[in-house]
Order: sequence, then structure tokens, then C-alpha cells
Amino acid sequence: MGKLNINDGVKEYVKNKNSVLLDVRTKEEYNERHIAGSLNMPVQSLENVRLHIVNKATPIYVYCHSGVRSARAAQALCEMGYNNVTDIGGIKDYADD
Repeated sequence: MGKLNINDGVKEYVKNKNSVLLDVRTKEEYNERHIAGSLNMPVQSLENVRLHIVNKATPIYVYCHSGVRSARAAQALCEMGYNNVTDIGGIKDYADD
């Protein structure tokens, strides 16, 4: 499991066509503001990620609001067998381009 700041993480996500940008906030938070192209999967229902990301080697960049939930989600994804997970922290630090 890797760790990047959200701005560098989004840049890496954009460069890698096969990657997933995973927003683990609530649907309400996601609807207020999210990064284009991200998949919303609240941390409380993270077990459903298997339905959307089948290949365990898929690069996954995880973010939330402040970085607490993304760290928890990244750890859980690793425990589920995903082996290319990067925690990129919180959208509150994201500089929209």
C-alpha cells in the first residue's frame, strides 16, 4: 500500500488508464463535490468493491474528505487482496485544475 498527497495521486490516476479513483465518502458528500471520474463507494459498504473492481492488481487511488477514511479503506482493500492500493488522502487538500 502506498501513500501520496491527493494532487500527485490524481495526476498518477490520470496517467494510468487502467486505474480506479475511489471516493470512500458518503453519497451526500460525493454529490456536493468530487473529482471527475471517481467511483463513489462509501467506506461502510466497501465490501461491494468486488462487484466493480474484479482484478486485484488494478491500481486503486483512494480518497475521502480528510484522509482518515481513505487510510482505513486502503487497509481494508489490502486485506481483501488488492495489491496495488494507494491512499491519496483528503479532497479538502485537492487543488482543482
